[in-house]
Formats: sequence, structure tokens, C-alpha cells
Amino acid sequence: MAKINGKSLREELDHIKSEFEKLSEKNKISVESRALFMAMLVLFDLVFAIFLEKTTPKNSKNSSQPSSQTEKDESSIQAGSNGKGKLENEERFSNSRTREIVRTAKVSVCEICGEDLRGISSCQHERRTKIDIVFEKVVTHIDAEIKACPNCHEQTRGSFPADMAGPLQYGEGVKAFALNLFIGQMVALNRIQKLIKTLIGIAISEATILSYVLQLHRALEKWETATVEALLKAPSLHVDETSLRVDKSNHWIHVYASGDLTLKFLHARRGKEAIEDINIIPRYGGVTIHDCWASYLSYDHCDHGLCGSHLLRELTFVVDSNGYAWAGNLKRLLQETCAKVSRRKRKKLTSAEYARLQKRYRNILTRGERELPAIPPRQNGKRGKVAKTDAHNLWERLSRHEHAVLLFARYSHVSFTNNRAEQDLRMSKVKQKVSGCFRKIEFAKAYCRISSYLQTMANKGYNPMVAIQLALAGEIYAQAGE
Repeated sequence: MAKINGKSLREELDHIKSEFEKLSEKNKISVESRALFMAMLVLFDLVFAIFLEKTTPKNSKNSSQPSSQTEKDESSIQAGSNGKGKLENEERFSNSRTREIVRTAKVSVCEICGEDLRGISSCQHERRTKIDIVFEKVVTHIDAEIKACPNCHEQTRGSFPADMAGPLQYGEGVKAFALNLFIGQMVALNRIQKLIKTLIGIAISEATILSYVLQLHRALEKWETATVEALLKAPSLHVDETSLRVDKSNHWIHVYASGDLTLKFLHARRGKEAIEDINIIPRYGGVTIHDCWASYLSYDHCDHGLCGSHLLRELTFVVDSNGYAWAGNLKRLLQETCAKVSRRKRKKLTSAEYARLQKRYRNILTRGERELPAIPPRQNGKRGKVAKTDAHNLWERLSRHEHAVLLFARYSHVSFTNNRAEQDLRMSKVKQKVSGCFRKIEFAKAYCRISSYLQTMANKGYNPMVAIQLALAGEIYAQAGE
């Protein structure tokens, strides 16, 4: 089937309108026919807009559909575009050692003439390096003495260290390695068992690994409380949510991020009920940056900033589907303003520049209102909302939330996009693809808290193995200087 050209359809409809206007000017059409034909043209305009939206494919560039669910675009792949990622500090965890060996390759005879060079000092050195790993299992035995008292004939046993509560236990290094594989690297439990067995010769049970998860979850309770208080003091807060399967039912992960802090919470609901139970936004007085979810907008005690990436994708779809000039003009305006703000040291526009931005923004939307097809009035007896095209809905949202759309240009602490929150949630979707779902809600909650901690510590440059051992040893706050 041949692909329908939306541009040619528009041109044909415009030609019919012009011919109709010529006939009307020559009084060759009656008043009744003119009214009927005008109503039909309005209907055709709306039908064309809806039809072109339905036939325009959505992808990751013009909608919120993830790239994993769209066809791969080879033209968008750039050679040599590998990112360097976050910088990590050079701190190593306590049970790691680096042993360096320096040997000298001596020169005793000249390769050209055979002269003896053993008594000649070196003029320079050329170094080559080889790095290798030798795994070392450290086994510590504590033999507690047991003595019988000659006076009362009772036996007294020596005291064991606090971290050796039973006949056999594993050290913090083994725990950190297993937890990093399970939470950070999303390795399956049976594969973790095999990896650990290759290192220490013992296969740790799945129940023991899961007990480490709950142990770290409890150790981070105080950290989570302190992080919530820190987020409440932040000038701007990125928020978002995504689904997660738990015990065969749909739950939601809610993320709150600002600066180098990230917190994720699990809840059975997505909307206002979950927001109230988590109780961060109801107490927050800064700027919440989100994707225009109505539950967030219902809190008017804090300011709101809308994600520019979502808006740009929606504007791209409107241009692709119907070719409206207002959508293309507004997309360029937002992109140009974002680029201008990012180049500024103050990361915002001046008052005069912001006033000009508002004027251009409103002019584009005013012209866009005339460009959009008219919506037929509601018929008598009909209830509910009037059906509108995606372009109409986007135009109304941009008009209603002008302040939130342009807030990034007014305040330096408001970013143009909500990509930070979406990036923090991305690995939870990978986790779900790898493991399918969580069987128990307690482990899903533990995953949210531990992954929040690991992402926060990664933002600060910490090696995940170091971060886990700090938490298990209770040294998080000591390390931070508190």
C-alpha cells in the first residue's frame, strides 16, 4: 500500500477551500449551501488532523516511547561517541591491596659494537607495565580459650569479636562483592553463588545473600531519613515514577533527586495517594521538575517546572504528523533559549530578555490557535470531555502552563529537562528485564533504598564496593565528616 503524503492532502484541502471562496465571491453558492460546506470543511480539517496523527509512527524522538521499543536508526549512531561517565575517587576498600614490583632490565653490552657498558650509568629509562589480579582468600580463625576454675570448678570461655557471632561467617569484603553483583550489576543469585565459589571455594546459599540485602537495607535507614531532610532543603527537585512488578502485581517506583542525592520509594499506587504517603512533595517548598503529571500539579504550595525534553518530543510529533508552523517555531524557540541559558555563567536570562521570551512565546501560540482546526461544539445531551487531537491538547497545555514551561530561563537552579530523574529510574527497568519481578515486597523496597544509596554515592565518586562496606560498618557519616 502506498504511503499517504500528508503534505499533499493539506495542499489539496487548501485548493478546495480557495475554489470555494472564489465561487462564494461570485455568488454562485447559496447561503444555505455555503453554511453546510463551511461546516463540512471544519469537519474535514479535524478529520485530517486526527488521521495524520494516527498514521504518523511514534518513536523515541517524537514521543515518550523508549528507544528499546522502536526500530533502530543507524543514521543516529555517531562513531567514537563513547562517554567517559562519572569520575570516581581513588579510594579502595580496606581488604584490597596493591603490590608493585619494579625490576630493571640491565644493559651490559652495546648492541652495535659490543662495548662493555656495565660501568656506564643510565641516561634515561623506558617503562612498560603489566597489571594482573591474584585472588587471595584470607581466613581468620579465633581460638577462644576455655579454662576451668580450680576454686568453683566452673568453665570460662574467652570472648569472640563482635562480628563473629557463629561458627562460620563471611567478612565485609565478601558481603560487599555479593551485594554489588546483586543490586548494582543485577546478576542472578545462582550466578553470584558460582562466582563467589570460584574465589573462595565455598558456595554461599541464596538465603544468606538475601539476608545480606536485608542487613544493608536496615543499615541505610538512618541514611534515608537524613537524605529526605536534605532533599527538602534543595532549591529544585526532580521527580518521576515508573512501574515495577512485585508479586505478580503492578507497583510504582517514585524517585526524588537533587544535586548528588537520589531517593527511590516503592508504592502500590502512582498518583496522589502515593505522594501523600511518601510525604516529600507535601512538605517541599522549592521547584518540582516533572513531566506535567496532574498529581504533581495539584500541589500549588510549591513551584513547578516542566520537562523540556518531553515538550520537544511532542512538538516534533505535531510537526511530523501535521506540519503545523507554530509547533516548529515553538520548538526552535525552546531550543535556542536552552542553548543561550546553558552558555551563560549565571544560567538564566535577564528580566528584559525573559520579557521578550514571553512575548515571542505568546505570539507563537496565538498564531497556532488560528492554525489549528476548530473543534465542533458539543452536541446536545452529550456528556464528558470533548475529544481533541494531540496538537490541540499540547497547545492548551503550553498555554495553561506558560510559567512552568519557561521557568528554566528565569531561575538558574531550574534545569531545562527532567532527564536526571529518568536516568535514576532507568536501571530499575533493566533490573525488571533481567529478573522479571520481585517475589516479595520487602526485597523490592530494599532494592529501592540500596540502589538509591549506590547512585548517590556514585554521584559523589565512590566505588560501589567502598560504599557498601562503609554502610555495613556504620561509617557513612564518619566518612562524610559528620
